[in-house]
Amino acid sequence: MNRDTAGRRIEQIGIIPSVRVSSAEDARFAAETVSEAGIPIVEITMTIPDALTVIAQLATAMPNLVIGAGTVIDTQTARQCLDAGARFITSPGLDAGVVEFAREHDVLTLPGVLTPTDIMAARRLGADFVKVFPCGAMGGPTYLKALSAPFPDVRFVAAGGVNQQTTAEFISAGAIALGIGNELIPKKAVAERDRRWITELAHRFLNLIAEARQWAGQDELFHRQ
Repeated sequence: MNRDTAGRRIEQIGIIPSVRVSSAEDARFAAETVSEAGIPIVEITMTIPDALTVIAQLATAMPNLVIGAGTVIDTQTARQCLDAGARFITSPGLDAGVVEFAREHDVLTLPGVLTPTDIMAARRLGADFVKVFPCGAMGGPTYLKALSAPFPDVRFVAAGGVNQQTTAEFISAGAIALGIGNELIPKKAVAERDRRWITELAHRFLNLIAEARQWAGQDELFHRQ
């Protein structure tokens, strides 16, 4: 799966589930559950114990799953993630070396940005998406809307502060996709292996995004891809 294919999948689905749990077993359960619930995308953060093994196992067992590596803060880690099978790389901030390395290997990049200066730097480096993080702490949809106005060609992912109440607002503000963690994959649901709980949340978020895109007149764009 190349970067274009991975990018189209993210745009179509509109959700990047961020898995940040305390064990490799929990991570596999969360990834499998959200995929079965209709979101065949997952971001495995490097804060998970043995995260690289989780990525490798998922890449082998679920070839149709778009597996990403999150919290990648240096090129060495990026290389290890790609070797394990990651098809996109996300970072909490902007690291030029990580973006350039990923592009050289035809892997999608989503560096973290917070300011117009960050966005301009990410564009120059050729980032596929930019992840506004932590978006909620900076004003949420209002802040994203202010950023998206001067950058209409940038594909924004909102992360931090995304929940069922703010989903539609983030889409209307210009987000092409949303990074969602605990609001989609509650730690209690993972601990109790409650697939129904996570599945219900996944369906709610998918419906919220579909409705928001329809209201904004964006649904035809994503159906054509």
